Amino acid sequence: MNQPYPVSFAVDYPARPLDRMSTLLRFFYAIPIFIILATLSHSEWQGASSAHGFHASASSLEFGGLLTLAPALMIIFRQKYPRWWFDWNVQLLAFSSRVFAYFSLMSDQYPSTDEEQYVHLNVVYPDAAADLNRFLPIVKWLLATPHYIVLIFLNLGAFFAVIFSWFAILFTGTYPRGIFDYVEGVMRWNNRVVGYAFMLVTDQYPPFSLST
Repeated sequence: MNQPYPVSFAVDYPARPLDRMSTLLRFFYAIPIFIILATLSHSEWQGASSAHGFHASASSLEFGGLLTLAPALMIIFRQKYPRWWFDWNVQLLAFSSRVFAYFSLMSDQYPSTDEEQYVHLNVVYPDAAADLNRFLPIVKWLLATPHYIVLIFLNLGAFFAVIFSWFAILFTGTYPRGIFDYVEGVMRWNNRVVGYAFMLVTDQYPPFSLST
């Protein structure tokens, strides 16, 4: 029996009519939370790292705010993945997922900076010594290249799907379920690739699938 992938993701389908005014002005409503996300992604960790006695540029430590190089070095040389680095990555990915789910009109509930809400991300904490090959972090970003190519088209499709859903919600108050499942699936696919290639939490290659 196949084990579930170590990075799982789901968004609750809205069981009530969505707010049409919030949907109409979603681009403007989302600006403040995008500013917060951008601040976390590009500057907050640099300050936190300085407070812990080491300082490096954001480009050398981060991938969109996620710690990548530091965990890679720890896995390669010490076969360890510090838990607080893992927690930072998971919480940032969860927060960004809430922001993009909101921007994708999947809910009219404003994204929380710390509560799970309607977006559910679960990442299994790895036993680095037992579960992670110490040399794979060197090449994971390259091994994921087929996924990058597929995701270009999937994300483009999700972009047009959200535009279609914007009109559907304005006229009917509901998000078409099939389109919702597709956008959710694309976000799930993206998160699995991020977990594999940049968070480095698993050596299990991400499936080419939109489903759970």
